[in-house]
Amino acid sequence: MPDELDKTMTFKFKVEETTSAREVLKAVYKALREKGYNPISQLVGYLLSGDPAYITNHQNARNLIRKYERDELLEELIKYYLEKGE
Repeated sequence: MPDELDKTMTFKFKVEETTSAREVLKAVYKALREKGYNPISQLVGYLLSGDPAYITNHQNARNLIRKYERDELLEELIKYYLEKGE
């Protein structure tokens, strides 16, 4: 047993299935639309203010969007827009 104290222990955990920023934005857009909101206005409000109240809880949208920082979401939007514009 004393020899085991000198060894480095490793810890392995199950990696969660990750959802891309693009998938999150699409899911949140859909949830907002289903609830009758203007999804573009609501997303802009959230991205500018950081206030999660702009995002509905429907379909777990609020929790989904909070997995990413706002700058990461903006980066995804700009990248998508510029790539499609070519």
